[in-house]
Amino acid sequence: MPRLTRLVTSATIMAISATLVPAHAHFIPSQAQADSASPTPDIATQDMGNGIYMLTGPGGNIGVLSGEDGLFVIDDKFDRFADQILTRLREISDGPIKFVLNTHYHGDHTGANARMKEAGATIMAHDNVRARMGTTFRNTLFKRDVKATKPEQWPVLTYSDTATLHINGRTVRAIHTPNAHTDGDTIVHIVEADVIHMGDNFFNGLFPYIDVDSGGTLQGMIASHDLALDMASETTQIIPGHGPLATRDDLQAARDMLQDILNRVEARIEAGDSLKKMLEADLLEDYKEFSSFIDEDNMVRMAHRSLGGS
Repeated sequence: MPRLTRLVTSATIMAISATLVPAHAHFIPSQAQADSASPTPDIATQDMGNGIYMLTGPGGNIGVLSGEDGLFVIDDKFDRFADQILTRLREISDGPIKFVLNTHYHGDHTGANARMKEAGATIMAHDNVRARMGTTFRNTLFKRDVKATKPEQWPVLTYSDTATLHINGRTVRAIHTPNAHTDGDTIVHIVEADVIHMGDNFFNGLFPYIDVDSGGTLQGMIASHDLALDMASETTQIIPGHGPLATRDDLQAARDMLQDILNRVEARIEAGDSLKKMLEADLLEDYKEFSSFIDEDNMVRMAHRSLGGS
């Protein structure tokens, strides 16, 4: 099969990976564990133009739409970075923080929700985000329990499929992507600004984490890429859940890699191979540069489970 065009350098992947440590705290919400480290001045602002900003640093990328109505914010990292996030938002605008939209339930995207509520924001998300945040369950991949968060962290405005906001002269469309990274993911399209925030449906430059225990599937991840590709043009700016600001070509390359991985694992299943045999075969050796806390073996495991394996 054709090799993926390498659009992100190894050095960039190493830099991205540095923001994903510790992996468990970032992608499997354990607020006590996430809050145990002292905050460092790691949150930076990238001006994307037209009143749109991306806040980067440990945890998921934050999107910001600024204008006369106030601030519309997408995700809010960990609670320990709340003061820094609020400082960066105040540097952008002294207007009210009107809404924070959580793209999914993980603690590196929802951790500062309570502080954002205190600052006046309405927290919104898909129905399943609120349900997941209030549930304790077992994560099979990392072999640990995921604890329910406190109610003050939960969104207060939820939707089942799509939501549309009209704010700062823009149309903001929130679109649920079923069974992708989780079962509660949202893609956010700021239509007139030609900006898409993918949440963790898109990891730019590294293997994605697919939370199969929370309803995620590799097939759904691919479908979410297809949905965004249909909305995107050559000039669209795409904010990934993790990694640098991306283009449509970057998203297409990631989608092609995921499809290739799915095809390889599916072919091995059809040939009767066990998961153990697939891991021994080193199926993704040619993609090893995309490894971070999700390495080649974990990527195969998630693909295998997405296809019905145990």
